[in-house]
Amino acid sequence: MHNREKIINFLGLIQRAGKLVSGTDMVISSIKARKVKLVIIASDLSPATRQEVVSLAQKNSLPIIDEFSGLEISQAIGKARKVLAVSDLGFSKALQKKLNEGV
Repeated sequence: MHNREKIINFLGLIQRAGKLVSGTDMVISSIKARKVKLVIIASDLSPATRQEVVSLAQKNSLPIIDEFSGLEISQAIGKARKVLAVSDLGFSKALQKKLNEGV
């Protein structure tokens, strides 16, 4: 299994653990409530939505991952989504470590 597939599978695990926020509106409100440790946006996210989410994440000093397409993200969590956020610090660090090992 390639590292990219492992990361996609890991997203599914994070969701099953209940530590994944999905959907643009939910992620934005969770960032504002400071409940998010990491933001994941699809590489094919619309420019306007990308700007809104990225600027809010940067304002809150949150890491942003944009390595995956909307299709990959949707398949990982079983829902059509292009914006996700991880609410658990441990999962956030583990995901970043997997990414640093190479996608």
